[in-house]
Amino acid sequence: MAVLDILVAPHPVLKQKAKPVDKVDARIAKLMDDMVETMYAAKGIGLAAPQIGILERVIVVDVHDKDEKPNPIRLANPEIVWKSDETSVCEEGCLSVPEQYAEVTRPASVRVRYLDETNETREIEADGMLATCIQHEIDHLNGVLFVDYLSMLKRNMILRKVQKMQRA
Repeated sequence: MAVLDILVAPHPVLKQKAKPVDKVDARIAKLMDDMVETMYAAKGIGLAAPQIGILERVIVVDVHDKDEKPNPIRLANPEIVWKSDETSVCEEGCLSVPEQYAEVTRPASVRVRYLDETNETREIEADGMLATCIQHEIDHLNGVLFVDYLSMLKRNMILRKVQKMQRA
């Protein structure tokens, strides 16, 4: 497994839409493993392939508690097939928008259909932090960052801070 470089906003790849994978073969399974390793190394709870410069619909998430063992979920072509009318507000951050956080409102629960690391079609029902994380990562596959949910003023302030940090 390899730890890969994570792109930082406003990198143009982060605003592009990822393409579906035909199937989860050995290459995609290795990509998933490398993404899990990269996510853990960056102390994140989710990572989407576009964040490492790969425009394919692959995400990994792991929202396990500190006292639990890691439990990564690998998803190819994730698709939200149901979302609750109830919403939740969660403070979100992003490995591609380092050290910046803001409250985002999303559906509180979702059901997602995806291909797992063995190319099996699965569905997962998620709520709480897992639902927020999966939706955040699916947004990346569509070229959307969490800051896109904020007012233009807040978004620009955050992106300027990130650019200033990168120059420093």
